[in-house]
Amino acid sequence: MKAPGPWPGADLFIDLSGRAKLRVSGGDRVRFINGQISNDVRKASGFKAIEACVLNAKGKMEAHLFVRADGDCFYLDAAPELRPALQLRLERYVIADDVIIEDVTDEFALFHVLSANPVSVAGTSQQVRARRFANDGHDLWVEAKNRDHVLEQLQQQFRFCDETCAEILRVEQGIPRWGCELTNEIIPLEANLEERAIDYAKGCYIGQETISRMKMSGQRNKALCGLLAVEVGALSPGMRLRDDAGKEAGWITSAVSHPKFGQRLALGYVKRGFGSAGSRLQASDDGRTTSVKVQMVELPFSDSPVAAKAIRELRN
Repeated sequence: MKAPGPWPGADLFIDLSGRAKLRVSGGDRVRFINGQISNDVRKASGFKAIEACVLNAKGKMEAHLFVRADGDCFYLDAAPELRPALQLRLERYVIADDVIIEDVTDEFALFHVLSANPVSVAGTSQQVRARRFANDGHDLWVEAKNRDHVLEQLQQQFRFCDETCAEILRVEQGIPRWGCELTNEIIPLEANLEERAIDYAKGCYIGQETISRMKMSGQRNKALCGLLAVEVGALSPGMRLRDDAGKEAGWITSAVSHPKFGQRLALGYVKRGFGSAGSRLQASDDGRTTSVKVQMVELPFSDSPVAAKAIRELRN
């Protein structure tokens, strides 16, 4: 089974203009940012954005963001709900540093094009490679005054992916989202962000001790998993997961109805000791008025042998 999204074969673009955007400048910007994020900011360039996390001293998430470089400054973008919390969080650690942090959210529109090839449109300030949905794509940073002009060009070349489309793509690929899978109670390794957002050789940053300890032990209390409904019933965020004995095993964070799979797909956290891909659990609301059997699958769903087998059985 290979399902690259709800509209296979089509290059899509997504409007991310609502994301919070910060500009960080000053002579100490590299050292300062590297002391705040889990990835190495030196890997960000004018051609490539990196993914990173901002943590507290216990290694729990305070923000999830992307960083790009532009001359003598860096641009950070994060979920809309993190504005202005992210700026306040970073400024708390500016003591004697030559660092200036500015909110430039309203100065730029931001579009993401799901295409491995660079985008040819006039009016962009900068175009950088970014893997926001697990596959290759390009971010287009656009001055606010040029937004409509660039949008018109994108609509002529690509298919617009609205919020519903973007959510289906995100869940299918197992990409965690702030406010759903990513909260102040989550450690990045639990959300499968290790390969994309953590650099173990970059040096010290806030929360590093917890991250390094978890890597060495190989233990995590819970892990983000794919969940597939294997019987008729609705899945929704907040539903609790239980084993056959009724013991709580985790919870659902996101759920979508996938047009290609024809099934409800969900993401959720499963506690350690409650099985792996292929295991089955019961999902129910707090009142337990509904209960749906779900199967744990590998992420992404499109590459999961367990999901492929379960879907074939459901269709037969």
